Amino acid sequence: MKIGKTIPLLSAAFAAAAVFCVAAGSALAHSRSDGGSHAGLDIPEISHGEMAVMSDYRSGIIGLASRAVDTNEPFRRMLNYAEIQYTYCLWGRMPGSVTDEESPFNECAHAYLAATKAVLLSMREMPRERAAAGEIISAVDADMVRRGLALITCRFSGEAFNTADIVKPRWSGIPFHAASMASLTGLAALFGLGVFTLRRFSRPKAQSSE
Repeated sequence: MKIGKTIPLLSAAFAAAAVFCVAAGSALAHSRSDGGSHAGLDIPEISHGEMAVMSDYRSGIIGLASRAVDTNEPFRRMLNYAEIQYTYCLWGRMPGSVTDEESPFNECAHAYLAATKAVLLSMREMPRERAAAGEIISAVDADMVRRGLALITCRFSGEAFNTADIVKPRWSGIPFHAASMASLTGLAALFGLGVFTLRRFSRPKAQSSE
């Protein structure tokens, strides 16, 4: 690729990265209050070790909960929070969001996984979901022991959550977290490449002079 074509591509990539961070900050306008809110449902904390295992079972837990029939309002609110918080945390796609406590996405990962755990434990009391939920709980417990994660904690391990508080990523910390920065820069580069390619092939071809 010629230098003249590379410059617009790089400019688009950096511009996309800047727009992404600004847009994300605006879209996630609901920030967590300093003191925390108690208007919603309390969510017990989840340890750092539990997170690593719970994330592996998340899709199965949410799938089972979404099909549940004998539900009540608190259960539906908890499930809704778990899914909304998962989206706020960019669907768990950021590298290190679950395992690295220095990640700007680690606290929000704690939130959606703590809610997922609460949803799972709630299903133990549901007649139709009790058996399937019990199997998942047994599998999670077995994995915790097998992987020796029971006693692993981090600075967010003792933090409880509330369905009235959306925990958003620490966007200001992204430039200081190499994995997150690399991931978003790569995403921006792909976006910039897509825009550049689209613009290039959508240009009307110059008609040849007769």
